[in-house]
Amino acid sequence: MSAVRSSGTSQRDRCRGAAGVDPIRPATVSAVSAEQPAARGGCLCGAVRFALGEPPTQAGYCHCTRCQRRTGTASSAQARIDGRSFRLTAGEDSLTAWRHPDGGFEKCFCARCGSHLFSRNPDDATQMSIRMAAFDEDPGVRPSWRAFVAYAAPWEPIPNDGLERHQEGRPR
Repeated sequence: MSAVRSSGTSQRDRCRGAAGVDPIRPATVSAVSAEQPAARGGCLCGAVRFALGEPPTQAGYCHCTRCQRRTGTASSAQARIDGRSFRLTAGEDSLTAWRHPDGGFEKCFCARCGSHLFSRNPDDATQMSIRMAAFDEDPGVRPSWRAFVAYAAPWEPIPNDGLERHQEGRPR
């Protein structure tokens, strides 16, 4: 399976941001304590591991068709984080990304087991979302919105759960 980004960058550069900003290995990794990170997680096979210096503060479901095809489900549950608090602790060589030719966030995943781990805005290193199931333990945040409900899968109706709904993307 090839995961070459439309820009033709190398595998090592696939999750790098604009102007050399690398949210996977930020210049200020001291924000993440190796002993007591706010949260940890990783992929199914264990090759890719990450830690957060700050806990996620928001979470929601994305019902866009890209997330449907990426996950094989009706929506993607994800926690928004400040990418500066993210640190990759293992598996840089196993991490790869794909970005739609029309733009949008890069989707980063383990090339070994295929686990979808996070997405990031390549133009703004602060904007990242971690897949809720990638956390080792309860991340302490619950989904509070549903985005891109105009594109919801017809085969799985959106539940009447009282969550905030957005026809398109939710403002950051």
